[in-house]
Amino acid sequence: MAQVQYTGTGRRKNSTARVRLVPGTGKIIMNKKDINEYIPFPYLHEVVKQPLATTETLGSYDIYVNVNGGGFTGQAGAARHGIARALLQVDPDFRAPLKAAGLLTRDPRMKERKKPGLKKARKASQFSKR
Repeated sequence: MAQVQYTGTGRRKNSTARVRLVPGTGKIIMNKKDINEYIPFPYLHEVVKQPLATTETLGSYDIYVNVNGGGFTGQAGAARHGIARALLQVDPDFRAPLKAAGLLTRDPRMKERKKPGLKKARKASQFSKR
């Protein structure tokens, strides 16, 4: 018999995460590496685990994440969003606690585009009167 799995897609900044939840022991694999190897910052591990802690399902699912684009923070946020969406497939009753924690909302903040005549989006060259 095929194993049950739940999927979710999460995005943050320029990162996109495809998440699979499989009933298991609670290990988290990101891009075929353990989360401790892949993301070097412990506070970002907590960000990724936040939906599981909110729904009290920590340790009951193995999580496989394929993530690309952006940096560590964006990828962790994208994984969090994907896990929250996958948990909705597990049990629709999780919607209320996940929504209250703000985990189902896609963070709209993106890098602003560079404007002509400026060095970056808002940074201009130093003003000099003479």
